Amino acid sequence: MNVTTLLNKVCFASRMKEIAHYADLPGELQSNVLSRLLRTAAHTEWGRMYHYRDLNSYDAFRERVPIQTYEEIKTYVERLRKGEQNLLWPSKIRWFAKSSGTTNDKSKFLPVSRESLHDTHYRGGVDAVTIYLSLNPQSRFFSGKGLILGGSHAPNLNSRQSLVGDLSAILIENIHPLANLIRVPGKKIALMSDFRAKMEAIANSTIAAHVTNLSGVPSWMLVLLNHILEKTGKRSVDEVWPDLEVFFHGGVAFTPYREQYKSLIRSPRMHYVETYNASEGYFGTQNDFSDPAMLLMIDYGIFYEFVPLEEVDKEHPHACCLEEVEVGKNYAVVISTSAGLWRYMIGDTVRFTQRNPYKFVITGRTKHFINAFGEELIVDNAERGLAKACEATGALVSDYSAAPVFMDMTGKCRHQWLIEFVQMPSDLALFVRVLDDTLKAVNSDYEAKRQNNLALQPPELIVARTGLFHDWLEQKGKLGGQHKIPRLSNTRDYIEEMLAIN
Repeated sequence: MNVTTLLNKVCFASRMKEIAHYADLPGELQSNVLSRLLRTAAHTEWGRMYHYRDLNSYDAFRERVPIQTYEEIKTYVERLRKGEQNLLWPSKIRWFAKSSGTTNDKSKFLPVSRESLHDTHYRGGVDAVTIYLSLNPQSRFFSGKGLILGGSHAPNLNSRQSLVGDLSAILIENIHPLANLIRVPGKKIALMSDFRAKMEAIANSTIAAHVTNLSGVPSWMLVLLNHILEKTGKRSVDEVWPDLEVFFHGGVAFTPYREQYKSLIRSPRMHYVETYNASEGYFGTQNDFSDPAMLLMIDYGIFYEFVPLEEVDKEHPHACCLEEVEVGKNYAVVISTSAGLWRYMIGDTVRFTQRNPYKFVITGRTKHFINAFGEELIVDNAERGLAKACEATGALVSDYSAAPVFMDMTGKCRHQWLIEFVQMPSDLALFVRVLDDTLKAVNSDYEAKRQNNLALQPPELIVARTGLFHDWLEQKGKLGGQHKIPRLSNTRDYIEEMLAIN
């Protein structure tokens, strides 16, 4: 019996029995989470303000506590960063996850409590392994080490007792010492802030390691893997690490990168597992290799609510609990957590693909869409369109961003796509046509606006030079970590900056 099989039986198999209850007890599990959160925070400043001691149902909670965005909680965060405590959550808040979102240029600092580290983030990581081992009984996961690619942190307001940085860096800083025995690189390298120096140090320290699994953001992991191939002169990553078997990825959609990974890692034993671990919490894990949807993790320190997309911009949007959601509908995610985020709208949108157990796909961001002409184009639509266009033309997309052209000199409106290719399409015109046709097929509003070219002209494609998006991120001080390219924008702010250096 290999060590992985033994550890699975002893440490992980019993957890799968608990996860099985997601199918038959979702309402009870979530109700228990909400009760526990309200009870724990009843004597905080926030809990006293909203009389948490008197709340005994979800309906009462929904009625009394307003939905929050970062602007509403910003003053509390600033006070916490200066050392005040017992504001949103009773335990001491020492860590702040610096948001990697690209909604605007202002950084968001999200509180991370001791409880949220353990009952949400670390638990999510353990469950990802648990689910993976249940899907791959032949795994030799623990015969080697996991390469975890994270960000960096710094003292919070010059206090050594408090840290601010990427969530991944906070997790690495606080991880149990025993976990360091099965992960690479070492903490000193993992937390380096200089991205280029970090890539070199990680490559040098891990090439000779026995790596069986990877964890990180697909775009940045790709940079590292290509660098390792350059240094070793190998043709594929599995020549460097023959026992590599799984990549736990998240942070950005995997679709644009899937074919690149297939070309870099040729082993038929390789698996890919999507996870949803944001600065605010760990929300989902893919539990079927053949189904891209993720299982919503409903017994952590997170209570979920969902706002229909058409309600998001209303002054008092109506939210529904998990049992009230509909399959196939787009929702903005709202959470209450053991870090003291209460009815907090995180900015991501999801669509449920099934109930009991609840599974979902990420469809975009509440701020990352194009709706300049009533077309309501979301990231999920864009990913599908690009995938079809790549399939039809043999192209490989590295990165992309799109924005509206409101009116040119001839009075025509259109979407402008700035795309960096790893492999150019065999026919650019065909690429654009397939992209356009697919967007029409998956989005009826887009199709209506494109009818007869009246409201919206065909898409315009601008081929980005190699390294454009990397350089744009570097220019903005956002290299590495969990920083992301804004895929869709309803304004031209981002794309104009990119075009200026193209």
